[in-house]
Amino acid sequence: MQATVLIVPGLRDHVETHWQTLLAAQLPRVHTVPPMGRSGAGLNRAARVQAIEQAAQAISGPLVIVAHSGGCPMVAHWAAQTSRPVKGALLATPPELDRPMPEGYPPLQALKDGGWLPVPLQALPFPSIVAASRNDPLARFAQVEQMASAWGSRLVDLGEVGHLNPASGYGEWPRAHEFIAELSA
Repeated sequence: MQATVLIVPGLRDHVETHWQTLLAAQLPRVHTVPPMGRSGAGLNRAARVQAIEQAAQAISGPLVIVAHSGGCPMVAHWAAQTSRPVKGALLATPPELDRPMPEGYPPLQALKDGGWLPVPLQALPFPSIVAASRNDPLARFAQVEQMASAWGSRLVDLGEVGHLNPASGYGEWPRAHEFIAELSA
């Protein structure tokens, strides 16, 4: 049976030109956890983890997760408490949440208060790929390398792709299909 892809967005609202939105329109079996934004309920870790759990449990058969940015640490939080089997996860450009982020993102204290910190740094119970950028404004490459190692993930150096979002010139991201195929195999 073909895997269903569960898309887990980060700290953003719905963006038509985001690679995850475009990817969802291209895949035959896909479900998206609704974006929750950067404030209010969107900063509640328990609510985000519950949204992932509800979406994952509603999918029958094999599951591959595709998370971006703040969705990556949410997948790590979720993985620590779920019993849902997962074939694999693509974790694209996870942010460093334990240091101040650029203007427009939640302050460090709001992330702490929302339960985002500390980010779980134990091995994930499923295969995973961390796709990292050399010039991500939300994370230093060396720190993403450490997260990937702690999660037991294969690290893929994407080069200089910024935060892999529309502000960095991404719309479509064709490599996502390659990684999904690898994790689905």
